[in-house]
Amino acid sequence: MPVRSVTVRVPAKVNLQLSVGPRESDGFHNLVSVFQAISIFDEITLTMAEPGYGLAISISGDHTHGVPADATNLAAQAAILMGKEFDLDIDAKLDIKKSIPVAGGMAGGSADAAATIVAIDALYSLGMSREEMAEIAAKLGSDVPFMLSGGTAIGRGHGDQLTSALSRGTYHWVLALSTVGLSTPAVYGECDRLRAGLQISEPQTNEALMQALLASDPKSVGASLVNDLQAAACSLRPALRLVLDVGEEYGALGAIVSGSGPTVAFLVDNEEQGLDLAVALTASGVVGSVARAYGPVHGAKVIETR
Repeated sequence: MPVRSVTVRVPAKVNLQLSVGPRESDGFHNLVSVFQAISIFDEITLTMAEPGYGLAISISGDHTHGVPADATNLAAQAAILMGKEFDLDIDAKLDIKKSIPVAGGMAGGSADAAATIVAIDALYSLGMSREEMAEIAAKLGSDVPFMLSGGTAIGRGHGDQLTSALSRGTYHWVLALSTVGLSTPAVYGECDRLRAGLQISEPQTNEALMQALLASDPKSVGASLVNDLQAAACSLRPALRLVLDVGEEYGALGAIVSGSGPTVAFLVDNEEQGLDLAVALTASGVVGSVARAYGPVHGAKVIETR
């Protein structure tokens, strides 16, 4: 019996390192980013419809505000691109159930695009390799290839040239979420403004961080977290500095704005400390909401077919 519907689960990410090179002539920046996929998931369900139906998108879940249900949605763009690449008429319902914060520096849109690539591959029996999926993913955005693979990885170039990171152990995170997102282009623009006139070198992998991951040493990982966009995110959203201070005051091993923000990720020793910190952050009144997660986890993965 042919498959008519596919559900794919895809994680959020945090950046353990985000080092940003000088602005290039094309407006982009060379990056070195160390990603870790964590246990907050969106689910994409793609269901075949009758010929000529086109693509219809519905959005549900905990974080739906500001998510477009039209062709500007990155998941829709992934479906359109897959249709062009494989000469397919994509007539389907695309249901996106969101638990990943929107515009929060956790790659929610990129995750949904990656999940859509995996869903179309399964629904249309394309038999794509992960390398082929990653090639298409890179055309959609620098975070999309990582959301296919998950785990812990190093991204170079614009963040899309991936190599697996040698990482051991499980890491526990407490995430301070904001009710209002931050624009990634605005954060990069502010970063350029803050660094104007400075000599910015090409980014390099943080060796202290890589050694700490290899040794499964959360304390050293926490001490090695770095994000060159953090100052810009805090400049645009000064309240983030208070959130960072509160988390560190309550014993986090390390604190970092994830990606372009405004989500702040706190690394903790274990699940119990994570619960204590989540309670303290909630009681402080400085955060919109709090979530707990662990990583690394797998990337986009089919969890149901019907």
